[in-house]
Amino acid sequence: MSTHKIFAPGGTNDSLQAQQYTKGSLDESQLDASPFTQFDIWFKHANEEKVHQPETVTLSTAELPSGRVSARMVYLKEMDDRGFVIYSNWGTSRKASDVASNPHAALTFWWHELERQVRVEGPCERLTSEESQVYYDTRIRGSRIGAWASQQSQVLKDRAELEQRVDDVEKKFEGQEKIPVPEFWGGLRVKPEMVEFWQGRPSRLHDRFRYTRSEGGEWKVERLSP
Repeated sequence: MSTHKIFAPGGTNDSLQAQQYTKGSLDESQLDASPFTQFDIWFKHANEEKVHQPETVTLSTAELPSGRVSARMVYLKEMDDRGFVIYSNWGTSRKASDVASNPHAALTFWWHELERQVRVEGPCERLTSEESQVYYDTRIRGSRIGAWASQQSQVLKDRAELEQRVDDVEKKFEGQEKIPVPEFWGGLRVKPEMVEFWQGRPSRLHDRFRYTRSEGGEWKVERLSP
């Protein structure tokens, strides 16, 4: 008898065969010269097609010198020609310690409804407190208080300890609508050196195009084998 807990799970109709991707194709002639513009085109299309939370992205980091990799789901909050920005705790979290030892990261977007994937790799940098304050001010009060209260990724003895921290921060900022962004919390910009656009195709013969930046700042586009 097999000892597999999972073996070749099927994609549809309880079949052992993997789901086939048939919703589109991608050719270099369809791509913009800038990966930022191309991402914007795809992101807007994802919103138009009602992709569920297309801003959801996997952020992967690695600790040095051990090389241990960690990944988690976060939200993309900003994108421009400088890079892709997410927000988090940079004092106590695992991603904070990873980035402190190795300032490189990767982002992976997966838009199931369109059978599309976008991968981003590059060095990262913290946004200034002034830049982070702009986004922080858009968050609901509970989320702003929570950013102060949570020592992200640190061990809690129970839920009550977290709730007490929240109560303490609420008292600190009682009657105060303008709450300063914590110095340990804010934006991280991934500045891409590589961006890949991936369109699913049948028989796993996917269309893949990789943008890489030259020393002169220009982008080179290459088709990759699936």
